[in-house]
Amino acid sequence: MFKLPDLPYDYDSLSRSISKEIMELHHQKHHQTYVDKLNAAIDGVAEAQGKSLDELVASYQTLPANIQTAVRNHGGGHYNHSLFWQWMSPDGGGEPSGELAAALAAKYGNFQGFVDEFNTKALGVFGSGWAWLQPDLSIITTPNQDTPIMQGLPAPLLGLDVWEHAYYLDYKNKRDDYVRAWWEVVNWNFVAERYGK
Repeated sequence: MFKLPDLPYDYDSLSRSISKEIMELHHQKHHQTYVDKLNAAIDGVAEAQGKSLDELVASYQTLPANIQTAVRNHGGGHYNHSLFWQWMSPDGGGEPSGELAAALAAKYGNFQGFVDEFNTKALGVFGSGWAWLQPDLSIITTPNQDTPIMQGLPAPLLGLDVWEHAYYLDYKNKRDDYVRAWWEVVNWNFVAERYGK
């Protein structure tokens, strides 16, 4: 049975960009629901037992047809959010350093060029979904709770949740304000650690 991970900081720690109220709702309600519904879907299904979350999500299409959608949606939601909390930090923001910074500058001209391209992709997601920075430093998007590993791609270095539940209490319909504010809490140490692997 999968469990809701603890946040690595307090609910109000990111309040310069994301309010305590949104963090509580997002973690305690939305993420908890993904965990609960994933557990309900795989309960008693032999093909789903003993698999890590990564394995389950990446291979959801090999599972019995009657649970594939639930694992895709709720397993994907659990996978994405478990990473999302780590991609933010009270000590975040600023710019990356070292190899990651050099690689982003080489690909996008400079750090701001990368941010501009990422923002364009994030704001271009129709409805609900995610924007991702991949290990090859490409920027892709997925709808709903889909994740790159479902497509046979490597696990992302960085991801941004652009579902309305991630920002509506604070920013209403202003997704662009949320996306801009989110850069102030990005945990570049965690991103760089993933890039180094």
